[in-house]
Amino acid sequence: MKIYHSSEIKNIALMGGAKAGKTTLAEAMSFEGKVTNRRGTIEESNTISDYREIETERKGSVFSSLLYSEYNNKKINIIDVPGYSDYQGELVAALHAVETAVVVINAQIGVEVGTEIAFRHTGRLAIPLMFAMNQLDSEKSNFDEQVRELKEFFGEKITIVQYPVNQGPGFNCFVDLIMQKMYKYPVGGGKPEILDIPEEEKEKAEQLRLALVENAAAGSDDLMEKYFDNGDLAIDDVRRGLKLSIASRNVFPILCVSAKENIGVGRLLEFITFNVPSPTDALHTKTLVSGEKITYDEASPTTLFVFKTANETHVGDITYMKVMSGELTEGMDVVNSTNEAKERIAQIFVNSGKTRTKIEKASAGDIVSTIKLKSVSTNDTLTSTKNIGDKLNEIKFPEPVYSTAVRAIDSSDEEKLGAALNEYTSNDCSMKVEIARELKQTIVKAMGEYHINTLKWYLDNVYKIPVEFFAPKIPYRETITKSAEASYRHKKQSGGAGQFGEVYMMIEPYYEGMEQQKKYPIRNTETVELAWGGKLVFNTCIVGGAIDARFMPAILKGIMEKMEEGPLTGSYARDIVVNVFDGKMHPVDSNEMAFKLAGRNAFKEAFKNAGPKILEPIYDIEITVPSELMGGVMTDLQSRRAVVMGMDSEGMNTIIKAKIPLAETYRYSTALSSITSGRAVFAMQFSEYEAVPSDVQSKLLKAYEEQTKDEE
Repeated sequence: MKIYHSSEIKNIALMGGAKAGKTTLAEAMSFEGKVTNRRGTIEESNTISDYREIETERKGSVFSSLLYSEYNNKKINIIDVPGYSDYQGELVAALHAVETAVVVINAQIGVEVGTEIAFRHTGRLAIPLMFAMNQLDSEKSNFDEQVRELKEFFGEKITIVQYPVNQGPGFNCFVDLIMQKMYKYPVGGGKPEILDIPEEEKEKAEQLRLALVENAAAGSDDLMEKYFDNGDLAIDDVRRGLKLSIASRNVFPILCVSAKENIGVGRLLEFITFNVPSPTDALHTKTLVSGEKITYDEASPTTLFVFKTANETHVGDITYMKVMSGELTEGMDVVNSTNEAKERIAQIFVNSGKTRTKIEKASAGDIVSTIKLKSVSTNDTLTSTKNIGDKLNEIKFPEPVYSTAVRAIDSSDEEKLGAALNEYTSNDCSMKVEIARELKQTIVKAMGEYHINTLKWYLDNVYKIPVEFFAPKIPYRETITKSAEASYRHKKQSGGAGQFGEVYMMIEPYYEGMEQQKKYPIRNTETVELAWGGKLVFNTCIVGGAIDARFMPAILKGIMEKMEEGPLTGSYARDIVVNVFDGKMHPVDSNEMAFKLAGRNAFKEAFKNAGPKILEPIYDIEITVPSELMGGVMTDLQSRRAVVMGMDSEGMNTIIKAKIPLAETYRYSTALSSITSGRAVFAMQFSEYEAVPSDVQSKLLKAYEEQTKDEE
C-alpha cells in the first residue's frame, strides 16, 4: 500500500455507548475506503473489529481494535473502542494515539454513559471531538431531541453540520450545510445522488447554516473579518474555520449516518479528511517528560510510543505503537528508554482488525503494529539508537474501583493462576493484581464486575484454569483505648537446661503529642514505625537489673509477633505504647526464647484488658451522578454507613463527596450502575482508620471465633 506522509494521516477513535453502533460504523468506513470488499455484521459475528472469540460469543467489543480506511488520498487510522464503562482503560489508551474522537450517538437513545465518559476523558486530554448521529433509520430515532440533549450536556459548541430529512424507517436523505446540498442514497447505501436542497427545507437549512458559518468564522481573525465583510464564507473557508475550531475544541460538529445501511459514511470520511486535524495540525500532542512537545517531524530521529499490547492466539505478543517522530523502517534497531533493552522491528504492519498487512515504512503520525518484541510494555518509548534519552509521558489509566479475591478451585493450579493473571494484566493496564500478605489472598482490582467476568472468561476458556471469585477480606486493625497491666511467667523444665522468663508490662494507647507516663521511670525508648501504619513505642522501665538488657530485644520481638496477629481478629495491631517495668530471670534457664514467649503472652493478656477496639479502613468516595438520580444514590450510601461530607454541581451532574467503610463497598460499582442505569461514576481513595461500631465489632469477634474453631 501507499506510504502516507504525516500531513496525509488522520487518526480517530470511535467512542460512545455500548449499543451506539461503533463497530458497524467502523465496518462501513473500512468498506467505503475499499479496504474490505464486504460488510460484516454483529449478528453474523464476522465484523473486522470484533474478531476475538469472546467478542463473537458476546456480540460486542471487549478490546479496542485498530483498522484503517483510505479516502481522498488520506489514510484514516480508526480505533474502535468498547463502549462499556468497565473498559475505560481501552478508551484512555486509544485517546493517547489519536488526534480526534468521533463519538457515535444512537439516535433512539441519545446521551448514554459511554457518551459522558468519552466526553470527560477527551476534555481532560484536550482531544478534539465530533459526533456521528447513527441509527437514523430506526423507528424511534429523534434527531432534534438528541441534539437538544447534547447541547444540555455539552453546551453550545454542539454544531449541526448535517440534519436528516426523512429519519426513521426508509431514511435515505440528509441536508449537508457545508456543501449546501441534499444527499440522497440508494437502497443499501453507497454513492449518493447530490441534489439541491428542497424548497420546504431551505428556511431550516439557512438558519442552521448561519450558526455553522458563525462557528467556523470564529476559528480565526481573518475568517471573522471575511464573514463580517461578505456576510458568508465559501466552502473552503468554512472547512478551514471548522478545522481550526475543531482542533481547539471550540466546535463539536454533528454528522448523520446509518452505519448499518451505509448511508452518510462516505461523506463522514470526506469530512474527516478535510476537517479533522492531522498529527501535524494538532494543537494537543503528547509531550516528553522534559516538557518538550512532539512535532511529528519526519526528518527527526525515530521515536515510537507503545499505547497497547496484546497476546493473541496463533500470533503471540503484538505491540501497537504510534510513530511520534522520524520514520520507522523494516529491520530498524531501536532502544527501549524504559529499560535500555535493544529491540529490532523486524516487521511493520498496518491493521484491519485481525488482518495485518506488511509495509516497509511508516511516517511520523502513523499507527502501526509489530510482533515478537522481547521486553516491551504499554507506555514504553522506543527510540532510534542515536536518540536514547527522554521518554514520552505515560498514559494515566483510571484507577480500579472493584476489588475481588480469586483462587484456583484446584489448589495445584495456584502457580498457573498466578502466571495467567500476570500475563493478562500485562496487556490490560486498568486491571491490577496483588498478593495481599496480610489477608493471605490474591486480590484482583478492576473497573467493574463486567471487567472481572471478562477475566474469568479468559481463565476458563484460554488458560483452562477453573477459579472462583469471592469477597476479599477487610484489612482491619486492632488497638486499645485505655491502659492495662499484665504479667506472664514462662517456665519450662524437661531435663537438662530449662526455660525461664517473667515479664511485667503496662500498655497504653499511642497518639501524636501524648505525654509520657510517669508511673514507671523510662530508661530507654524505641519507636517502631509499623509497615501497616501506626506506631509501637517500646519503653524499657526496668530498675535494678530485674531483666538483663540483652533480653529486651527478645521481649520486643515477642510483642511484634502479636502485633502482626492481633488478639481480637488476627489483624495487625497499631498505635500502642508498651512499658516493660519489671520481671524475673534465672541465672541458668533464662534465654531469648523464654523472654520472647513471656513478652508475647504478657502483651496478649494486657491487650484484652485495655479496652481493645477494632479499626476499619475508611475511604473518601466521590460520586458523579446525574442530579435527577441523586436521591437513590444518597439512600444507598446511608444504608452503607457512609457519611456525606458535601456536594457540588458540575453541569447536569451532582458530585457527592462522602466517607465510607471499605467493608461496605464490595460490588458497589454494580449497585451504583443498577441504581443509575450505568450513568454514575465514582472514585475512591484511602482516608483513615476509624473504630467500628460496637455491633459490627461483636459480629467480627464472633466470626473470628468461628473461623479459628474451624481451623482447629
